[in-house]
Amino acid sequence: MTIVRAFVTASVALLLWQALVWGTGLPPFILPGPLRVAGALATYAPMLLENARFTAANLLVGLTAGVALGLLTALNLAASPVARGLMRPMLVAAQAVPVFALAPIVTLWLGYGAASKIVMVMLVVHFPVASVLFDALMRLPQPLEDLLHSLRARPMRALLLVRLPHALPALGSGLRLAAVHAPFAVIVGEWVGSSRGLGHLMLMANGRGQTDLMFAALVVLALMGAALFALVDLLQRWTERGRP
Repeated sequence: MTIVRAFVTASVALLLWQALVWGTGLPPFILPGPLRVAGALATYAPMLLENARFTAANLLVGLTAGVALGLLTALNLAASPVARGLMRPMLVAAQAVPVFALAPIVTLWLGYGAASKIVMVMLVVHFPVASVLFDALMRLPQPLEDLLHSLRARPMRALLLVRLPHALPALGSGLRLAAVHAPFAVIVGEWVGSSRGLGHLMLMANGRGQTDLMFAALVVLALMGAALFALVDLLQRWTERGRP
């Protein structure tokens, strides 16, 4: 049923897109139609695939590193009052600076290769995962709090055996946010400075007036983001399985 809904939504979007092209009469170098973009997908398929591999690799590595760092940060904050006093204000203050504004600095420090793109994704993913998971770890239902108190459970055992399993659905929500922002982060990193990737390909196509290739790269990126979001949604359903 989900596949059918996705197919219907995509079909309606394509029809509206084509109707907009016909209705406005815009030239192809401003707004190419779906058929022209499909032709670009076929013509430039090897180039798109090669650059998509680079973008996807940076996206997955950065996402994995950001989730792991967010998980460790949340556990550390929940386990240590000292860490909460020192680290949490720093995390909140760090979010006052838009992460994407750091892209030129990160590129300057780490170069135009994969490292700067991975760090950009990691920075964007880290905060939502850490913030959402930490809040869930600290909001244990009162009956469970009373049970832990009556059993005199050690803080670390209570954190790993009770609080963390209870917070797994919240981790899924954090991953949803991460899956939305991560593709944008890797593309911004490639826009600022890169010799490969879909973002670099879009810039090159824009400079050459190849609008159909730009849209083709955007379609590939959208499919990549949709696949990532579907994977995260599947993971969240797995964490919520068996819960009331």
